[in-house]
Amino acid sequence: MARAGRRPGKTRTREEILDAARVEFASGGFAGATMRAIARRAGVDPALVMHFYGSKHALFAAAMEWPFDPEQTLPQLLEGGTAQTGERLARLFIETWDREASRNTLIALLRSATTNEEAAALLREFLTVELLEPLAARLRRPDARLRASLVSSQLIGAGIARYVIKIEPLATADPETVIAQLGATIQRLLTGRLPGEPSSERAGDGALARAPGSSPARG
Repeated sequence: MARAGRRPGKTRTREEILDAARVEFASGGFAGATMRAIARRAGVDPALVMHFYGSKHALFAAAMEWPFDPEQTLPQLLEGGTAQTGERLARLFIETWDREASRNTLIALLRSATTNEEAAALLREFLTVELLEPLAARLRRPDARLRASLVSSQLIGAGIARYVIKIEPLATADPETVIAQLGATIQRLLTGRLPGEPSSERAGDGALARAPGSSPARG
């Protein structure tokens, strides 16, 4: 039975509410999660949840913290050349999804983004604006924004298929197998030649393409 009001003494009530919210949002999406269910999971009165966060929208925004920082992650994705950038990106997401501590945030967003514009905006902002568009821009390939959106479609699709809908055999496939296959597709979208793109524009593997307007290195 949930206790009414504040808990006595120093507690982690706010954190426990956020943890409970992530589980409920991951299970039912934004529409399916209720403040009452979140309060019940956290072991508090629903009035206390309202006291701390005011509304389900505010609680959702507070709970959706990303498990990694794009500014710190971008250099790691490019480290050692670009030939394995796709595999590194696939590994980052699959390993993040596979960790229980970070899975609920991402699955909650995937579930909620299909029915709630706020969740969709949060997912777009993080995945494309903060991570993939800057990554594609650093690779200096033509149509960087298109490449970023194509990569996001692969990551979102893989996340929904493996962790939400649980399509077999993808849902239970070995992570290394998924990383290898998904990474190869992402690599092609990031650095490969897109339809209609002149073959002379193709960047070499393993190093960043030269900046537009710069002269090629002379031997």
